[in-house]
Amino acid sequence: MKLELDSNPGSQNYVVLFRVQYNSMANSLQGSISSSCNIPIRSNRIGILDSEIPKSSVSFSSQLPNFSLKYLEKGRKGQSLRTSATVRAEMQVDISLSPRVNSVKPSKTVAITDQATALVQAGVPVIRLAAGEPDFDTPAVITEAGIKAIREGHTRYSPNAGTMELRTAICHKLQEENGLTYTPDQIVVSNGAKQCIAQALAAVCSPGDEVIIPAPFWVSYPEMARLADAEPVIVPTLISDDFLVNPELLKAKITEKSRVLILCSPSNPTGSVYPRKLLEEIAEIVAKHPRLLVISDEIYEHIIYAPATHTSFASLPGMWERTLTVNGFSKAFAMTGWRLGYIAGPKHFIAACNKIQSQITSGASSISQKGGVAALGMGYAGGETVANMVKAFRERRDFLVKNFRELPGAKISVPEGAFYLFFDCSSYYGSEAEGFGIIKDSESLCRYLLDKGMVALVPGDAFGDDKCIRMSYAASLSTLQAAMENIKEAILALRPAGAV
Repeated sequence: MKLELDSNPGSQNYVVLFRVQYNSMANSLQGSISSSCNIPIRSNRIGILDSEIPKSSVSFSSQLPNFSLKYLEKGRKGQSLRTSATVRAEMQVDISLSPRVNSVKPSKTVAITDQATALVQAGVPVIRLAAGEPDFDTPAVITEAGIKAIREGHTRYSPNAGTMELRTAICHKLQEENGLTYTPDQIVVSNGAKQCIAQALAAVCSPGDEVIIPAPFWVSYPEMARLADAEPVIVPTLISDDFLVNPELLKAKITEKSRVLILCSPSNPTGSVYPRKLLEEIAEIVAKHPRLLVISDEIYEHIIYAPATHTSFASLPGMWERTLTVNGFSKAFAMTGWRLGYIAGPKHFIAACNKIQSQITSGASSISQKGGVAALGMGYAGGETVANMVKAFRERRDFLVKNFRELPGAKISVPEGAFYLFFDCSSYYGSEAEGFGIIKDSESLCRYLLDKGMVALVPGDAFGDDKCIRMSYAASLSTLQAAMENIKEAILALRPAGAV
């Protein structure tokens, strides 16, 4: 801290009296006032310090946060003035952050969505295809259940792990649809599947552990691993293999530090669905490593296009004991704003997740949980209502696949589930856009398409594959048609680098 004193220039020494006031539980204030001399501050709470100080500033240091110095009198040695003034003291605050937080990258999906939203609010007609949010309204039976819950007074805290009513319904769903047997104490309901995954990693990972993540991956997986003091280990995949992990490459990535393998099927961002045969091969590899657990992210399980079928990893031989199955209501039931997800697994791991949740958020919304019960009561896989949504998603997918196949240089893998198209656009890298510059990578191409085409997409480097871009087709067909017109026009305006 530096105290600025209003002394007259000259070589004379001045008598300066300070009254030191501080708030602390400590018995003494440790520090000093220094200039031409160094004076220890007395240990009493209020003291008068008398010193000859020849300069116009003194320095003060202390470990105590709350204190003030009042400048009482000054004058030439042997003289004093009756006037007093308050000395302004400035303390620099330690603004350093946790190394754990510094290691985490912000979500590009969220950043681009926010940027596109800001442009729309400013009157720019941007087509937003970045966020993974269904454009459908929440089904009426669910919204009515939420309204009824409010009217009937179900507005109190819920049990930390979720209401017994909802956890029982989840157990029934997992048994009927996934062939998985759980009891309510093996389920934790959270504020979305995202929280479930973060808590699971925090529960099972120790510093130095490794979390194996096939790429392309959902943007949050590596950052959640880092927040759990673990190291993400990325396993690349190829578009020619429909972005499905190669078992041999996976096997080569496993070490004694490997603690968790994260699988997402249907996948965000690729829409790929793992066939049962490939999952069985992966299960055989996992079985050879006693420390290795699997987090199976199945949030898109109902958004799947025949003939593809969904297989829960925990249903494979020997995998129930080491699998944490994550699911939720956001995608299939168009309940993104309700913030409701769940995790199922062996009681030992689920109890740990429950303990973490008790100290972070406590139970999920009691109103949303009533909506979740209604959603699970709509029938197998969401019944006709969800089937109609999936039918619309498939129509949109088919439209985009047809159009991207007509776009020179673009490569695609036909998604079998979810509502994303992850297309390879690397053939355009090195091209030049008038008034924009060189297209260097997926991020610069996305910025160009936002500027020129007014379409917000997410660069593939956010998902671990810089060759590609993700487009969400959770938007109406008419919106997608307009987006494709803009994208084609912007792409065709590109010219090879160096062209005149």
